[in-house]
Parts: sequence; C-alpha cells; structure tokens
Amino acid sequence: MTIHKEGYTTIALSILFIFVINAIVDYKYHDITWLRWFIYIFSAALFIIVLQFFRNPSRRFSSGENLVICPADGKVVVIEETEEGEYFKDKRLQVSIFMSPINVHINRNPISGVVKFFKYHPGKYLAAWNPKSSTENERTTTVVEHKNGTPVLFRQIAGALARRIVWYVKEGDQVVQTEQFGFIKFGSRVDVFLPVGTKVNVELNQVVKGGITTLATLS
Repeated sequence: MTIHKEGYTTIALSILFIFVINAIVDYKYHDITWLRWFIYIFSAALFIIVLQFFRNPSRRFSSGENLVICPADGKVVVIEETEEGEYFKDKRLQVSIFMSPINVHINRNPISGVVKFFKYHPGKYLAAWNPKSSTENERTTTVVEHKNGTPVLFRQIAGALARRIVWYVKEGDQVVQTEQFGFIKFGSRVDVFLPVGTKVNVELNQVVKGGITTLATLS
C-alpha cells in the first residue's frame, strides 16, 4: 500500500500540527501526566486517520470490454431510472455510490473510451446522500464514449465534509478503464448514468470496491 499524492500536503500539515501541539503540552503542562497522555493518544489517532484516508492500496483490477467497473469504494445507495438533465436530457439508469470518510477516495474510470464532455460546477455542500446533492452540490460531470458508441456519464459530488474535488481528465482525452480520473477528499458520492435497460450487477446497500466490483454490463 502507498500514500496517494493528494495526501502529501495534508499529511505534512498534520505532522506539523501534531509536533506543535505536543511541544506546547510537553513544555507548559509537563507535570500533568493525564493531559500529556491524552494528547499523545489523540495525536497518534489523528495521524492514523489521515494516513488511512489517503491510502492507495495495491489491487488486482477487473476489466472487460462491455463491463462498467465501479468508479469508487463505498456503498450503493441509488439504483433507479431518472431524468439526467445536464448532458443527455433524457431518462437514464442512475447508480450511485456513497463514499464514507473511511473509504479509499480514489476515483477510477468505469470504462475505456474518449472523454466527450467534462464540466466542473461550483455549488453547495449538502450531505452526499441528499438527492439534491446531484444537482446542487459542488461536482464534476464526465462523459466517456465507449468504442461501441455507448456514452457513460459519471459525476463526482462533494459532500458535507468534502471540500475539494480533484480531476485528471479533460475533453478529448483517451481514458483507460480502472485508471484514476480523480479524487474527492472526505465523505462524498459518485453517480453513474447508464442507458435504460443496462444490466446492473449490484444491489442496493451492497459494499463495492473501485476498480474491482462490476457495476453493470453494457448491451
């Protein structure tokens, strides 16, 4: 397991904060044993939490020409037909994955193809499970066209804690299935929009892993 590059600055700032607070406690309150131990334990817990959030575990990824691979770790919270109003402007099959703060927060391409559309939207920070988060929160929208002509839309959505969305793609890019297309810091959500009638291979509340779980099979 390695640490993701998006975590370098946060980890460095966390180490600086831990060093400063421990130095202050050791200097000013060296005679209060319980307080020193409380700060030591708090510091260790904080460091472990930050490290695990930015972890980049080694994985054997799934692949398949007609498979849609899960773009993120988390839990499936939505499987429904809905109107997609930004790009398709018609009815699509939506599958949404909620990412809690303890999940790996790397986002991976669900299919290989060409990026036909990309847009970043500033917005609110509603809880990621709120249905309005798909249209009102800070988010990115990416559409990749499969070589068979099928477009798949996926959307990074910031949550109540997530305050930074990172993306690595732009229109015209050729992307490869399971390679990284972005990262979301802290709790968040990823929506995937598929053609109506697509066979979905996951169930509501199923725990899924990015780059491994097969989300759906394209016709």
